[in-house]
Amino acid sequence: MEWKRSYGRAPKMIHLEANFVQFKEELLPKEGNKALLTFPFLHIYWTDCCDTEVYKASVRDNMMRWQGNLRLHGSADWVIVVVETSDAKKKNKTNILPRSSLVDKIRNDFCNKQNDRCVVLSDPLKNSSRSQESWSAFLLKLRTLLLMSFTQNLGRFEEDMRTLREKRNQPGWSFCDYFMVQEELAFVFEMLQQFEDALLQYDELDALFTQYVLNFGAGDGANWLGSFCSPVKSWTGLLLRRPIDMEKRDGIQRGQASLLELRSYLFCRQCTLLIFLQRPWEVTQRALELLHNCVQELCLLELKSLGYMCGLVSERGPLSLELNRTVDLLAGLGDEKAETVHSLQSPYKKLKEALSSVEAFERHYLELSHAAVEMYTAIGRMRSARLVGKSLAEFYMRKGDPEQAESFLQNALGSYVSEGWSLPVTHTRKQMAECQKLLGKTENYLQTSALLAGDANLTNEERIHFCQEILTFADQSTDSKAQKVALSMSYFAQLKQLQFRPATATVHSGTALQVELCLRSLMPVAVPLEQLAASVHFNLEQGETNGKTRGPQRRPYPGTVLFPLGNSSAMPPSAAVPSLELEEIQDRSPSDPRTLNSTGMVCKNTHLVMRRRDSSPSPDTPNLVSPVPVVMEDGAKMLMSGDVTLLPGNNSIVFSVPSQELGTYTLRQLCATVGQVQFVLPHISPLVQYEVYSQEPQLTVEPLTDQLLAGLPQRAKVRLQTGHYTVKKGDALQLTNIDSIPILTSSSCPATIFNSTAERVDESVLFIQSSDKVTSISLPPTPPYHTLEFQLEVLCVIPSDPVRPENQRLTNGEIHHRPRSYSHPDNHMTAINQRMSVDCPWSIYSTPISLTFYIPFKAKHSLLSAGNRKYIQVCLQNVSDVNFHLMDQRLTEKHHESSLELQSLNTKAHQLVCSKQSVYCVWDVRWKENMPVCLQCVFSASFSSASEEVSAFKPYHYEFQLERVTTLYSVRAEIMPAAGQQNCHSGSLCGLEMSITRLAEPDDDEEDDGGTEEKGQTETEEVCSTKLMYEVAGSSWVVYGRSSGLVSMPADANANHRVQVELMPLFAGHLPFPDIKVFKYLPPSANSASQPDTDSCVENGMLSLIDRPLDDQGDTASFCSQGSVHSVGSGEQQSRVLPMPRLEPFSPGQVFNHSQGCQVLVLPSTDDCVLEINAT
Repeated sequence: MEWKRSYGRAPKMIHLEANFVQFKEELLPKEGNKALLTFPFLHIYWTDCCDTEVYKASVRDNMMRWQGNLRLHGSADWVIVVVETSDAKKKNKTNILPRSSLVDKIRNDFCNKQNDRCVVLSDPLKNSSRSQESWSAFLLKLRTLLLMSFTQNLGRFEEDMRTLREKRNQPGWSFCDYFMVQEELAFVFEMLQQFEDALLQYDELDALFTQYVLNFGAGDGANWLGSFCSPVKSWTGLLLRRPIDMEKRDGIQRGQASLLELRSYLFCRQCTLLIFLQRPWEVTQRALELLHNCVQELCLLELKSLGYMCGLVSERGPLSLELNRTVDLLAGLGDEKAETVHSLQSPYKKLKEALSSVEAFERHYLELSHAAVEMYTAIGRMRSARLVGKSLAEFYMRKGDPEQAESFLQNALGSYVSEGWSLPVTHTRKQMAECQKLLGKTENYLQTSALLAGDANLTNEERIHFCQEILTFADQSTDSKAQKVALSMSYFAQLKQLQFRPATATVHSGTALQVELCLRSLMPVAVPLEQLAASVHFNLEQGETNGKTRGPQRRPYPGTVLFPLGNSSAMPPSAAVPSLELEEIQDRSPSDPRTLNSTGMVCKNTHLVMRRRDSSPSPDTPNLVSPVPVVMEDGAKMLMSGDVTLLPGNNSIVFSVPSQELGTYTLRQLCATVGQVQFVLPHISPLVQYEVYSQEPQLTVEPLTDQLLAGLPQRAKVRLQTGHYTVKKGDALQLTNIDSIPILTSSSCPATIFNSTAERVDESVLFIQSSDKVTSISLPPTPPYHTLEFQLEVLCVIPSDPVRPENQRLTNGEIHHRPRSYSHPDNHMTAINQRMSVDCPWSIYSTPISLTFYIPFKAKHSLLSAGNRKYIQVCLQNVSDVNFHLMDQRLTEKHHESSLELQSLNTKAHQLVCSKQSVYCVWDVRWKENMPVCLQCVFSASFSSASEEVSAFKPYHYEFQLERVTTLYSVRAEIMPAAGQQNCHSGSLCGLEMSITRLAEPDDDEEDDGGTEEKGQTETEEVCSTKLMYEVAGSSWVVYGRSSGLVSMPADANANHRVQVELMPLFAGHLPFPDIKVFKYLPPSANSASQPDTDSCVENGMLSLIDRPLDDQGDTASFCSQGSVHSVGSGEQQSRVLPMPRLEPFSPGQVFNHSQGCQVLVLPSTDDCVLEINAT
């Protein structure tokens, strides 16, 4: 099956073997059980119950006890199998639930949200298609759940194994116990036929054991290695035909195996897996390595111990006690075996010769060690070669030859540091320090002493010793001209935090700025510093030179910078790739600085990022024997603080930084001087910068409320940020007065002055003087980089005249355009942008200021008709969130016609208009003579805010125009039932008689529209007429025949047409009359005869063209009128010649329908009634 694992590992095809074992509580896994092959991965409960009483009485209780035992032992992988057989159904049919009901009950009782944990197996013993499908589904589910449980438990086992391996440096850790755990994982991979993964487990165990043996030879021994140092009595042959040597495995498990037994068992297991992988040639290759490793490990574990025991390694030679011990050892060797007596290179002769003298031991030991180094180097095990070399270095140091030991220690230290071994690094550095001191390499010795003084792996006494070595050297020379020794600061002290005072790294010129450094001293004692200095690199910003603006002028620098703290025993932070110092570059247009042409990023420390790591070691890497000299850069600016004492732990040092010149300052290096020793931090990372800027004065005006309402006094806050300018006595702001937004001035108003940190500094009084064109505001004296705030009361006049006025010019010569109005999308209020100019004392140019006002009202009008009588209705809607008092609603005619009278029908003179409410006002229009063709009306009212106790009413005006007010036609309709019926019935035809009457003679506009036929249309017809088109439609009615037609109305007053239309009601009840619409019919002109004007036909409304020829128009309806009625035909011959006519609707009030709103009683066709009732 396919096995998918986590952590992005590729899926594999595995062979998973599973055994079914009867459930027993003692087989459940106990806490701390490391066995994986015998682990119960999936628990199955089988039941063939289909009887409700049996299920409630016993089966459910058994299932609950079973699940309780699983939860108690932490087993969450289980499945319930319900076996369904046809024989069980036949025995008892009364209490048998359907299979689906019983399975659902089990799922509700035990599965909850895990419905896949209950599986049904139907007729498992029968050979039927249903049984086969059930078996297939069951096996698929079983395989899925088993693989899921196996993957989860295997992952948990691997996590526990990694945790156990990480505890290998703790006391009491046993390699044999860990060996059994990881071999269990190898057995699992072998069972899955993943032999490569199984071989990898044994290779890891082999490498781990070799590493510990080599560390033991280098002086870093583990307690559990003592069991492998027992004398070797025999080395039995290897049995590769046996997959698992249980005798040797039991010895390893009990912790009683020797080194050769462990190596033999490991090699047997590796050979077995290599044969499974069909790679037999690797068996011989690994056999050679096994022999070399065993010989060298035995020599290192035994010969070195003999040398120390007999005093053959010390510089002064063996003492008397050690000589006696040597004699005893030689006597205990006994006689040489007969088969090796004649061999000159027998182990017996070599060992006896090595113990005989110091020179012989040294020769044999060096020969053996160099051979081991060459062998390890040849087979690519460089780590083992370095560790043997470290053992050689210890030998040379004991013999008083530090020069020979230095190269071996250097190689071993590089290997430890690169792999992150903390304790071996500390141990090797101590040996390096001793070697460097003997060789007289002062600078290297001081660097290593600084590392050891800050190493947490050493005792406090050892750290104080190495720190005192540095202080002793620093106090030796008092000559100030002597060359100082520069060391890295990485392990003397660590920069933890940097904070600016005030807490911002972007300040204006002249600000008293300080920098507080938090240094964490790694020394165990207090260290007095002569001087602590920081170099500052100054970058002069050019502003907008050549159209380019530097990014840091706009982005704020952090006021507090935190630095990551490293481990004193691990790899130094600077050994890694340095972080990028990026800066934004923006290219702006020289003509318009607000236009951005391009943007990009530039790296400011390319020389560090792109430097080769192999050829140029970092000056912060003090693990090298000869570190690169660390020097301070010659900077133009230095921050210095003298007589500082660094205590162990965190220390705070405060610097005063320069802030006079404009530009960007970067802290590059940090240097602590202790006598003749300088500890230098060559690169401060992350980047620390602060900017000194110069700001231009800025004047802004902001409303105090969310929305400024037009027509009412509103308050706005004026904020003046002085920048680099000093406001002197006598300076004033000159505001240009415009008619649409007067400033409501008073003799004085209070003002508040704030400093750069928004703290209130002073309060003053402003004096305001106003004339016809200019409002002057006297400013109080204000220092640079302060903020002056005061309030002004302004009033925006609501525009009433829709006609655009003449453009006005401001005092600075700019043209003042009429404020543009637009509708706000959120509150539907009309917004007005008002713009004025302010003359400031610090600039020769005027500063434009824009304020947005919102009209709180929205007005609309409509013309109402009742026959010949006319009414004008004005709707005033409060679209703001404020309540208003409204009074004195008036409507006047702009030209004051003497024959026209507007009579108010409004009863309330004073009203409260709440937010989002409307007020309707109606006037009766009366005239003595002819009604004017056009009415220009002005609606006016007075309003005030309801929230203010005492407030003056402000005017509001709304102008509008009404055209074509006179009623030209009246329409009357009457519905008549069928003959012999008193009422109309649904489903039966009725008659609609429609009467169209001309009330007035056509005016000039009607004649210009083309709706009047010229005299002489025919030779006999000399009467001038107008063509109208009617249309009948209704949702409750069906029109039979034509629903539209043309009517020719004579030009005489009171001319009348009657039209009859047949229609049928669809429903019973009081139905409204059908809709009757009347349009102007505009025949096509001569110019449009060649090409029909279809657009004009569509845009003016609906046009119904009856698909009948003109000759048949009288067959559908009868007409009784003084004129004639025509229908438009749509035959193929006519559609080719006639262009498209147009329809134009009448203006509101020109056609009055008397039947609008009328209803007629329609009875049902029968008395039967069908009533639908839905009961739920």
